[in-house]
Amino acid sequence: MKKVFNPSRKDWCDLLKRPTQSMDELEAIVETVFREVQDTGDKALQRYTQKFDGVTLNDFRVPVSALEEANNSVAEPLQRAILLAKKNIETFHAAQKTDRVALETMEGVRCWQEKRPIQKVGLYIPGGTAPLFSTILMLAIPAKIAGCQEIVLCTPPDKEGNINPAILFTAALCGVTQIYRLGGIQAIAGMTFGSATIPKVYKIFGPGNQYVTVAKQIATKYGVAIDMPAGPSELLVVADDTANAAYVASDLLSQAEHGADSQVILVSTSKQLIKTVEKEIESQIKVLPRREIAQKAIDNSKLIYMENDEDAIDLINEYGPEHYIVCVSNEDFYLKNAQNAGSVFIGNYTPESAGDYASGTNHTLPTNGYAKQYSGVNLDSFTKSMTFQKISKNGMLKIGTAIEIMAEAEGLQAHKNAVTLRLKDIKNERL
Repeated sequence: MKKVFNPSRKDWCDLLKRPTQSMDELEAIVETVFREVQDTGDKALQRYTQKFDGVTLNDFRVPVSALEEANNSVAEPLQRAILLAKKNIETFHAAQKTDRVALETMEGVRCWQEKRPIQKVGLYIPGGTAPLFSTILMLAIPAKIAGCQEIVLCTPPDKEGNINPAILFTAALCGVTQIYRLGGIQAIAGMTFGSATIPKVYKIFGPGNQYVTVAKQIATKYGVAIDMPAGPSELLVVADDTANAAYVASDLLSQAEHGADSQVILVSTSKQLIKTVEKEIESQIKVLPRREIAQKAIDNSKLIYMENDEDAIDLINEYGPEHYIVCVSNEDFYLKNAQNAGSVFIGNYTPESAGDYASGTNHTLPTNGYAKQYSGVNLDSFTKSMTFQKISKNGMLKIGTAIEIMAEAEGLQAHKNAVTLRLKDIKNERL
């Protein structure tokens, strides 16, 4: 990892860059796939599945028999772990339900707001280097609680055209209505346009590699909403001498093993901690099964020493990490001043892994600095807020003149007339 000491503010922009390609570099590839899927549907989906996943599929839908087999092939300890995580995630997301907001803004003018579920949602579940069945829990559970009618799941197949049993088990457990063996750009395009076999959805959720991230952004050009631009995973840890260096190193490596384009950063006011963490990383990475992937991410990562807490928090907010671990004596200062982060983990005994799997919070989070303007997935992500209003005759008499004056000032005579006609009739009735 690159070590940086007291970086000047003018250098922060370059220092905090993510190791990802720009959207411009990937957009042409994604647009080509989108055009072909839009024009030829399943034929294009089959062609790109063969090209990118190395398997020929005549039918993308996962049969019921495969779901039944998955129930029998997932080990009981894993099933129990998934059930525990499901319970915590359900509890946390169900608590996010809000009541209808209703009031009279003035006498005779009633306004209210209600939540309605998004009817058709698409879930993208990565399955390339790691089968992320945990992401199904994070997406399907709030979709089900929100009341989404169709929950469509796409995930890439292996070379034999199969899906990891844990993905199938979790999908069935969480109420996914349709499961397809389809990954990458072509999956996002399929859910964007629909095909003879893949349903078109209204909103697409889920993380992915850089190509999937760009594909989701392209999907918005065709009228499909997305949760956020969630790309390669990242973690920033702020720690001082009160932190356990071995724990810090393990947390950094837990994100580094996600992918070669992941990034992890340690910010510390202790030079000694930085040295100790660096040694721990060198030791722990040697025994990781995914050490080659983790090493590539570590090569893109940084150890940053800051002289004081004030500069450190400014740097952290400028970065806007997806995952943010706070392990310092001055904990309250960092929490109070945290402005930009997807999810925050506090103290020596709160690893980022807890949020990834089972604590109850959602792990689908904004990356690449988007934590400055996006929230992580939550219950509201699967709903729309609809407003209603009903005005009585007395209400129209009270509010009507103001509407007329404002409409006329904007030069919108028809808007004014819609009120004038009503006011005239109400006044005539009372003569």
